[in-house]
Amino acid sequence: MGKIRVVHYINQFFAGIGGEEKADYKPEVREAVLGPGMALKAGFKDEAEIVATIICGDSYFNENIEEAKKEIIEMVKKYEPDLFIAGPAFNAGRYGVAAGTITEAVQNELRIPALTGMYIENPGVDMFKKNIYIVSTKDSAVGMRDAVAKMVPLALKLARGEEIGSPEEEGYIPRGIRKNYFTDKRGSQRAVEMLVKKLKNEEFETEYPMPNFDRVEPNPAVKDIMKAKIALVTSGGIVPKGNPDHIESSSASKYGKYDISGYENLTEETHQTAHGGYDPVYANLDADRVLPVDVLRDLEKEGKIGELHRYFYATVGNGTAVANAKKFAEEFSKELKADGVDAVILTST
Repeated sequence: MGKIRVVHYINQFFAGIGGEEKADYKPEVREAVLGPGMALKAGFKDEAEIVATIICGDSYFNENIEEAKKEIIEMVKKYEPDLFIAGPAFNAGRYGVAAGTITEAVQNELRIPALTGMYIENPGVDMFKKNIYIVSTKDSAVGMRDAVAKMVPLALKLARGEEIGSPEEEGYIPRGIRKNYFTDKRGSQRAVEMLVKKLKNEEFETEYPMPNFDRVEPNPAVKDIMKAKIALVTSGGIVPKGNPDHIESSSASKYGKYDISGYENLTEETHQTAHGGYDPVYANLDADRVLPVDVLRDLEKEGKIGELHRYFYATVGNGTAVANAKKFAEEFSKELKADGVDAVILTST
């Protein structure tokens, strides 16, 4: 067997084309080694070669998923590779979603071994970890050397069809797959040993890790809703016409704060949705369907609430990282409290 043929996928930033201003860059293939490909090439040594690099802007891919996926699949097919690698995407949300989408597509449609790399909190991880191999990376390109050091050996194993070890052994994010194995200790003995270690506050490793759910204690009920100042917050992407803050349609990195003091309702002429995860037609025709300004104005007039807060906060929940969502809320919650808001109605899609 000769050198393993590799096709590498990267975004516009790692290709050196540009940042956010070039995020609409259409798919392009170059018969060259670019960006992180240089580190991959060094890691492969004489065992594999990158025969082509495919570049696509993050916004273009996420806003034209089916079209971009189809075009890139044809590009990959042309080079008849033995292996496909995307990224690593680190903690870049839209890049992670794109890398996960195309890695899964190449694996399923072309039957080619494929993998990518991401930080654990990248939204692409939760979306694709059960179906593809995602090497765990640090949160930024500072961790490139570490990422490549884990991606190269796993990639070569996949290309050779060798048995893949556990996530701990290979460095990929757990996929939720459990395998039977033989051990010299029966289950009851192992369980008692773990229990004893736990009682002694000693470290132990469970054989059945449970998901870590984030529990939020509910606030006390509003004492007098007829005197309460109510604010609206949405992850449904409602923004003033034209999306002045350029909130991304997927994997949002920002939120917006908008004044609605002069509006009785939201219309097609004044507001729209920036969200790319649902059909925007009905929200664009009447944004009140996602952000009910009209209903709250009626309640305000009827005296059923004290008042509607003059500002609403909006972002896009489509693929947005949990860490970003928490950060957004921590920031604008302080403003809401400072403005004397008593309760918030949070709407999605």
